[in-house]
Amino acid sequence: MVSVAMCTYNGAKYLPEQLKSIADQTVSVDELVVCDDKSKDNTIAIIESFAATSNFPVRIYINEQNLGSTKNFEKCMSLCQGDIILLTDQDDRWREDRVQKQVDYLRSHTDTDAIFTDALMMDDFSEPTGRTIWQEINFDKREQAKWKNGKPYEILFTGFVVTGATMALRKSCLERLYPFPTHVQDLIHDAWIAMVLSLQNKIDFIPETLIYYRMHSTQQVGFGNKIDKVQLKDRFVRDREMKLVPLKEKANKLNEMYLLLRSIPFVPREKLIKLYLSQKHFYHRASLPVNRLRRLNPVISNLVRGYYRFSSKDWWLPAIGDLLE
Repeated sequence: MVSVAMCTYNGAKYLPEQLKSIADQTVSVDELVVCDDKSKDNTIAIIESFAATSNFPVRIYINEQNLGSTKNFEKCMSLCQGDIILLTDQDDRWREDRVQKQVDYLRSHTDTDAIFTDALMMDDFSEPTGRTIWQEINFDKREQAKWKNGKPYEILFTGFVVTGATMALRKSCLERLYPFPTHVQDLIHDAWIAMVLSLQNKIDFIPETLIYYRMHSTQQVGFGNKIDKVQLKDRFVRDREMKLVPLKEKANKLNEMYLLLRSIPFVPREKLIKLYLSQKHFYHRASLPVNRLRRLNPVISNLVRGYYRFSSKDWWLPAIGDLLE
């Protein structure tokens, strides 16, 4: 049995297109479970209208209070009856063979608990932008090879590459994932699922674009809000505290993630070594002395050990920044 878990919140604008793409699959799903986070528009009316003519059951739950995306997805997946669950956002569109491709993969790879894919990005008007989400996050051939070679968790320590809207998973793995944590910044439901399953080598990917991922200004999470890169000229004039604040935040986030993963009994400690070194590296960068000459030895020491690769693929740039600012 195949379930779809959809979380909604004021999604009326794009919801009909998404629902139609689920209904138009080459292999039908067995149920759609919707958990609505107290929408104020006509989201529920749209879903109820769809349910009235749907070839599969649609079960709608309206939260008594706003849960937020992570806890809402946790609730939604727990209500699904299928042994395979496909996650979906309210504002995307599925390729017509998404269900077939992902279900076939999980049925033929019994040791894999979850599978994710790439996605074509589209705009407010459902027009492709010419980019994919893997291009956007630099999940390139080299990173894909590293994932396939048994080190997916090391990729996820430095950035989240698994988009929940492209994910399908076995319901049987959820007992190892509940409850979803909410205290670690950016570790939302899909990042948490991917992180834990990657530490068990239980998650894989299909290098195809099986959904159209919508980019718009009102999305709750995603790729819409990017931080501008610091320009070289800015490094000489911006306040030093402006540089140190994000480094401290990054260090704290990595430390919280490390402590959380270390508390899971089935996670081998040796797989967390790079995460431990990464959080130490960012704490080190955030505590460098104001005097530039006194920074020279610690920066060179971190360079020699290769720790600046935790900061960026272009590892020399943050190193130069630490010496100049």
